[in-house]
Amino acid sequence: MRSNARERAHSAASRVFLVLLAAVLVISGVTAAFLAWETQLAVRQESERLTRSIARSLADAPIVVDALESGRPGSPTSPLQHYVEAVRTGAGLDFITVMDVSHIRLTHPDPSRIGQPYIGTVPDRGPGAGKELTEEFAGTLGPSIRAIVPVRDAAGALRGWVSAGVTIESISTTIARRLPLALGFAVILVALGAAGAFFARRLTRRIAGDLPAGSVRDAVSAYESVRTLGEALRAQTHEHGNRLHTAISLLELDRKDEAIALLAESSAQSQSVIDQMTLRDGDPVLGALLLGKSSQAKERGIRWRVHIAQDAPALPLTPVDAVSVVGNLIDNALDAAAQSEDRWVEVALDAGADGAAVLTASDSGPGVPEQLLPQIFEHGFSTKPAEATGRGVGLALVRSVVLAAGGTVSVSSRPTAFRVELPAGAGAGARR
Repeated sequence: MRSNARERAHSAASRVFLVLLAAVLVISGVTAAFLAWETQLAVRQESERLTRSIARSLADAPIVVDALESGRPGSPTSPLQHYVEAVRTGAGLDFITVMDVSHIRLTHPDPSRIGQPYIGTVPDRGPGAGKELTEEFAGTLGPSIRAIVPVRDAAGALRGWVSAGVTIESISTTIARRLPLALGFAVILVALGAAGAFFARRLTRRIAGDLPAGSVRDAVSAYESVRTLGEALRAQTHEHGNRLHTAISLLELDRKDEAIALLAESSAQSQSVIDQMTLRDGDPVLGALLLGKSSQAKERGIRWRVHIAQDAPALPLTPVDAVSVVGNLIDNALDAAAQSEDRWVEVALDAGADGAAVLTASDSGPGVPEQLLPQIFEHGFSTKPAEATGRGVGLALVRSVVLAAGGTVSVSSRPTAFRVELPAGAGAGARR
């Protein structure tokens, strides 16, 4: 039971669930943070617009202009104080101050501060003299967002100023009231994402069971290996059958020399690869694959060249992974070469630095556009027609196997060449 629980915890389905859930949590967190920031910005902008609008309206109000023109000092019981306080309460502002040109308050939410100097910036000097101003300033009520607007008489002469503001504390309270909406949206997003991740896990488990992610990749690799090796052997069997039938017909026609020449040519073509593999104590599975692929190339009218260096080490991969990597690269090369007039494919196995194995598959195909090279190994990406079978799987699987073995895979153009380098002994021992 404990082993089953461990397998489930490390299964591909569980990993899919955890990755999707982590992605949902990150996206939800970023979304919630963005909404909170957007809410804060919106409240501040709304406060600035409101304070400017109220200050402008009061600066044009006859009662304010008349009070400043009269020159009478402010009073807690004056009509101006009652009028301004009624406007402030109705607009939901924290303060509205009317002051004369000497910056002395005629009104204030705290009547005891009437007659005292205004605390804040008054734009009556410098380049912005006589113009509106919006700022954040710490006054008698604490830090606030405030707008100050000049009051002018009918002749345009400056008579005083109106300042309206909202404290930062009030803005924070407004933001706090709106935050639950943003947080609620984030919670809903997490719930929907978690449900999606749960169904994705069920779907993955229905396909892959409780197999670990590595085993799923191995299963795909094994399938690809069996497929490509089967196709190679089918082509080889088909070609040999055709040659054998032709040779028998020639013998029946008493044309022994031509029959012997045909069989000798067939043997010589196969012997070239066999000799190269034998000289370097090569992998018989890889040799069988190369023989089969040579038959496939001949069926499609593609010139086939194989070069295996005598000092080239064996590929440090299991037979299944070796067939998957080499077979997919050759299949890709054959498909590309078939699109050109001068059709050829060349496969080379050489020794790299520190005993590494270097496999190269080149072809005469049209190549991969430079802008698509970074995407060529992505799962699902392919330059083949949309209806092509196995589309976007082979090269992605090649990269997965090579990276798991600690190697590298790259592609270059003119001519198109896929190069795989595998360090000595990497991956094979552990995977076996």
